[in-house]
Amino acid sequence: MADTAAPPASDQTGTGAPRADLGARLARGVARALSEQGFVSLAEFRTPEGRRMDLMALGPKGELWCIEVKSSRADFMTDAKWERYLPYCDRFFFAVPDGFPDELLPAGEGMMRADAWGAEVLREAPERPVEPARRRSLTLAFARLAAQRLAAAGTGPAMAPQAPID
Repeated sequence: MADTAAPPASDQTGTGAPRADLGARLARGVARALSEQGFVSLAEFRTPEGRRMDLMALGPKGELWCIEVKSSRADFMTDAKWERYLPYCDRFFFAVPDGFPDELLPAGEGMMRADAWGAEVLREAPERPVEPARRRSLTLAFARLAAQRLAAAGTGPAMAPQAPID
């Protein structure tokens, strides 16, 4: 028999996981789904102003996508910074779990439904091309951060094989 009790206050989605853990699991699912499309993603990517995007994804053609993960109504309602990410990405998406009140999300932005294992685009995000100088700066910052994290994960310099350069 299904448990009909209300989920704990820490998680209104019914998974029993704390919200912070739910957000991390949703971000992992989004990163997995984007990887299948040829994107690479970094969590907690900082803008030049120091704001942290939940995920920044770099596509196979150099496109930059920002994905802001919202695990609950309260998470969305307390976030007033997402619009400040728009100049730093070609496309902007919200990623939300099942049961999220979709009507809260701005109709003009992209939307993904996510879980720990994947994500599906439910609404495409409009294209807003990043200025060329800013794109170069962001792409370099993305590469440096990825290399720093890879090096920190090991015992020395990053030794991952390099993909062919076209």
